[in-house]
Amino acid sequence: MKRRAPFPILCMVLAAAPLLAQTQAQPQAQAPPQPAPPVLPGSVELDHVVAIAGASVILQSDVVQEMHLSALEPLQVLPGQNTPAAALRRLIDRTLILEQMREQDQPVDTPLPEVQKAVADLRKTIPACENGRCGTEEKWDYFLRTNDLNPELVEQRWSQRMAILRFIDLRFRSGIRVAPDQISAYYQKTLVPALEKDHETAPPLADVSDRIREILLQQQVSGLFQDWLGSLRDQGNIRIVDEAYSADLNVTGSATGDQSQ
Repeated sequence: MKRRAPFPILCMVLAAAPLLAQTQAQPQAQAPPQPAPPVLPGSVELDHVVAIAGASVILQSDVVQEMHLSALEPLQVLPGQNTPAAALRRLIDRTLILEQMREQDQPVDTPLPEVQKAVADLRKTIPACENGRCGTEEKWDYFLRTNDLNPELVEQRWSQRMAILRFIDLRFRSGIRVAPDQISAYYQKTLVPALEKDHETAPPLADVSDRIREILLQQQVSGLFQDWLGSLRDQGNIRIVDEAYSADLNVTGSATGDQSQ
């Protein structure tokens, strides 16, 4: 079956950058992580730990970078939704997925030629880059600079994003089957009424059955993925260190048993 473009609900999770200060070695038996020390009066705080997910530390600078990288996918991360708490939630989810990939010896990067091609395609789809506004390297660099990004950061982010999407596709899509009666039911109960509401005539079922099958596959994969991601959060030893994020993320529990809700 021909591979399709990444489905929207997964893009929401994978939308911006996972460039965290990650601990690459497998965690050894050790004492629970402690909160960052308080800032002394009169000192200047350059960065600080905001959360710990599994064996990885997430800094305030990672959250800021995540928010900047959302400019690459404005249709998935809307400006009004690009809050620090939402960025941290994306970082936590992505960190847990990457740890699972490493545990299963799955690649967390993508070959550079594939990444460069994907970034070239990306430059044509960002609304801010329409009508050739990112058509040259100078214009693309200007777009990146205005969003506090650079080409190397974008390539690194997109390399990891592509690897995650492949991992999710292989893990959840294999074995899923869509029966002909499911396709027919979607056509009769969903597609036809929606088109009639817009005063349009539905095409023959045979002409759209492949697209309907893909939609139903995406729905099933997205459901399985969300269940799996929820279990990772439950088991992920998540700790919110910066109290400013705790209320927004609704995180409770001890240092060894926190859960991101």
